[in-house]
Amino acid sequence: MNITKENINALNAVVKVDIVADDYKAKVAEVLGDYRKKADIPGFRKGHVPMGMIKKQYGKSVMIDEVNKLLQDSLNKFLVEEKLDILGNPLPRVQDDFSWDKETFSFEFELGLSPEFTVDLNSKKKVTQYNIIAEDSLIDKEVENLQSRYGKMKAVTVADKKSNVTGTFTDGENIDKKSTIAVSDINGKSNIKKFVGAKIGDVLELKTKKLFTDDHKLMGALGMSHDEIHGLDINVSFTIEEITETELAELDQDLFDKLFTDGSVKSVTELRNRIKDDAEKQFAQQTDQQLLNAVTEHLVANTKFDLPAEFLQKWLATAGEKELTLEEAAEEYNKSEKGLRYQLIEGKIMKDNDIKLDYAELQDYAKGYIRSQMAQFGNMNPEEKELNEIADRILSNQEEAKRLQEQLMSHKLITFYKENMSFKTKEVTYENFVKEVYK
Repeated sequence: MNITKENINALNAVVKVDIVADDYKAKVAEVLGDYRKKADIPGFRKGHVPMGMIKKQYGKSVMIDEVNKLLQDSLNKFLVEEKLDILGNPLPRVQDDFSWDKETFSFEFELGLSPEFTVDLNSKKKVTQYNIIAEDSLIDKEVENLQSRYGKMKAVTVADKKSNVTGTFTDGENIDKKSTIAVSDINGKSNIKKFVGAKIGDVLELKTKKLFTDDHKLMGALGMSHDEIHGLDINVSFTIEEITETELAELDQDLFDKLFTDGSVKSVTELRNRIKDDAEKQFAQQTDQQLLNAVTEHLVANTKFDLPAEFLQKWLATAGEKELTLEEAAEEYNKSEKGLRYQLIEGKIMKDNDIKLDYAELQDYAKGYIRSQMAQFGNMNPEEKELNEIADRILSNQEEAKRLQEQLMSHKLITFYKENMSFKTKEVTYENFVKEVYK
């Protein structure tokens, strides 16, 4: 056997594999011998069928099978030994004069080669790194939410914008549903005006279309399915039976101890500082994800290299379950080119900087994830044995393991970028962050 490689250019090559009879005939004879031992043909004792008959019946198909196995194994071994960094898979070249009736065979494969390039992590054009500040209005709102959550319900006689109103929806035919709704969930000035100032016993005439701020609240109020309320535009009556409001909890030590059982908060100032810290930690997760996305876009835009586009389009045409036309393959390539470029950039960064994952790291990350989930349900100190068992069970699921692995790798990459790139920092409120990033 002889394998050679010819470089067409920096991004394309052709590998030629020459196979002669001596490369495969011994294996073919062995397989045919096994066939002979197992063959059960009328007129012959098992194991005594003439070899000529076995060769005539099975010889060519066995030879083709063994040549293809040898070809695939040899090609894969060659790619590994030559340390060829290829894109996609080798594509066999069609040979018009090829015949399986010969004893010697030549096969040719097109290769798409990964480009050589460098990654500049400190270009003049800087990526913006956002720092979201929890402003006073956000903290005020969260303080009020906490007071409301731990407050007491009290009955009132007249509804206002902060009231909860219990009553019965009817339409005179199919709807007869008692519900409690928050006036703050009502949509539209004219509808809100009907609720504000209403009293027990009042009957409000309403239209279902755009009555609530979202369809799920309408579903709950009328006791109907999503399909039933889709496009629903009818008149309903709402008879008010009860009006309540939440009496906000006092900002005192009793509330602080309910919120923080370790006694770490002893004043309104300390409460506000804790809310600010917690909010900004959550914001940091969002800004890290946004920063990773921005760095990705930046590196793709500023790292220039060519790809074997023609080869990749030909490969895409045959790589999936359904064969694509060249036009479809070109369209698919255009959709995936950006992602491929970042995969190559990310792979080079990881290789050049020895960024990798091992199972122990992944297991520790999984345990941290599990620990945070358990803490939300009050289990603050799970046993190590329990964590290990749950982590092993999660990681045995390929989809879950892949999801956690991607999360951990994203964490490693964002840490690396923060340590090795300089950014243009910008302090913003959460509202302005959303406007700037998701506009």
